[in-house]
Amino acid sequence: MSRFLRYFLLLLAAASFIYPFIWMVSASLSSERGLSSLTVFPVEFTWSNYGSVFSKIPLGRAFLNSVLVAVVTTTLVLISGAMAGYALARLRFRGRDLIFYLIIFTMTLPFQITLIPNYITMVKLGWVDTYFALIVPFVLNSLSILLFRQAFTSMPQALIDAARLDGCGELRIIFQILFPNILPTVLTITILTFMGLWNEALWPLIVIRDEPTMTMPQLVTLFSVGGRAEGQLGVKIAAAVMLAVPIVILYLFFQRHFIRSMASSGLKD
Repeated sequence: MSRFLRYFLLLLAAASFIYPFIWMVSASLSSERGLSSLTVFPVEFTWSNYGSVFSKIPLGRAFLNSVLVAVVTTTLVLISGAMAGYALARLRFRGRDLIFYLIIFTMTLPFQITLIPNYITMVKLGWVDTYFALIVPFVLNSLSILLFRQAFTSMPQALIDAARLDGCGELRIIFQILFPNILPTVLTITILTFMGLWNEALWPLIVIRDEPTMTMPQLVTLFSVGGRAEGQLGVKIAAAVMLAVPIVILYLFFQRHFIRSMASSGLKD
């Protein structure tokens, strides 16, 4: 009975989390009159909501922009985070612990605090309405540095020493020797970074005004609140579904590695 009750409560919790997304997909395939129903199946099934989205905004170009920004930035985050994390974990230099604590401290600061200084910097550099404004401010990521540092700390020093004896440089040790041994951590950072960049709408709204350069979250936000949807709730929901689908697919592919890494990446010294 206790096991049955436990699984029943878990099923209720899972249903409460997944039902809003199922309803969102169902509502995007329903007519405007059917949106008042909270059923899990479409009412008066139609594809017109998705057709309206593509006819009113350049969603394909925005999708490619989001993919470009997310992939390039995530790659740079992995490279910079791995090098900084390795230095904080394995190299001995004065002020190392202070730098590490300062990096942890920056994780407690909300992004809005640096919003105005970052925008002024983009204006001074002439990067407004360019991809640089969407990529450069996110290249250094405190969470990635922290996770890499913890992963490298848990690796045996003998492995690094053996690589040095074989003539490997520090970069080769990081990316050819250590990377394959911390794959769950790498995938976790990849997923978290990609998800954060894909869903970022506030910063693009500030630095991008040229529609061909807009990302998908920015364009969907402007579409929903800017009047192009013409008050059609089903069209807005369809745009939101298309924004969420790539993240869901990404997580489904890598969830096993993601869960394993989050369970094993405790803060160890």
